[in-house]
Amino acid sequence: MTSPPKLTATIVAMNEADRIGPCLASVAFCDEIVVVDSHSTDDTRELAAAAGAVVIERDWPGFGPQKDHAAEAASHDWILQLDADERVTPELRAEIEALRDQHFAGHVGWTMPRCSNWFGRWIRHGSWYPDRQLRLYDRRAGHWEGAEPHPKVTPTGQVGSLAGDLQHEPYRNLSEHLKIIDKYTTVMAEGLVARGKRVGLLKVLVNPVYRWFRFVFLQRGFLDGWRGWALAGIEAHYVQMKYLKAYLLQRRDQG
Repeated sequence: MTSPPKLTATIVAMNEADRIGPCLASVAFCDEIVVVDSHSTDDTRELAAAAGAVVIERDWPGFGPQKDHAAEAASHDWILQLDADERVTPELRAEIEALRDQHFAGHVGWTMPRCSNWFGRWIRHGSWYPDRQLRLYDRRAGHWEGAEPHPKVTPTGQVGSLAGDLQHEPYRNLSEHLKIIDKYTTVMAEGLVARGKRVGLLKVLVNPVYRWFRFVFLQRGFLDGWRGWALAGIEAHYVQMKYLKAYLLQRRDQG
């Protein structure tokens, strides 16, 4: 019998000293931890090094390229990728350890549900859950690709699914949430225009309404109480800003 394959946890981070501790602790069962840091000005790198991680400081090229670089820097082929605001639950850890003992047989990767906390409650409905993420994968059979800021691992083989949650603490406060929306919608709008996607006023006006309706009713966001209703409004705003920015960029380019 050969020994089980080793597993590297990879984490990308920047100025995450207040959140990276629980993330590092949750992946301590991995054989190696690699943290790629984009020039943090706080103690992120020092905390990661103190936890035994291999720390790499590198300019930020985008989510996909940075996560690919972290995987390439790993000593092992099997990768468990996290962001600094995420952590592996005990249930998810048990599933991953069982798969490792079985040599990760039968698949090149596994998805896991991601459960996000929004101001004191784990959101279980709307577009926020189960929000499946492919984060456990063989780097020889998958890499990160797709439009920023939400690239995904593209596998070249069969993918399984896990039941345990990957917990996510995405926003420290509402101001940060809105700032990230402004940043991400700008990136997404520029990406749409760069790829030649045409955006008319119909998408600016209608798509946000549909996103709100889908979040609240089709995806049962109302079951999360006032947070669900608030998030539905924020999701609609997100969609409208993405398309409005793209529409205005196209008008500018047309003169």
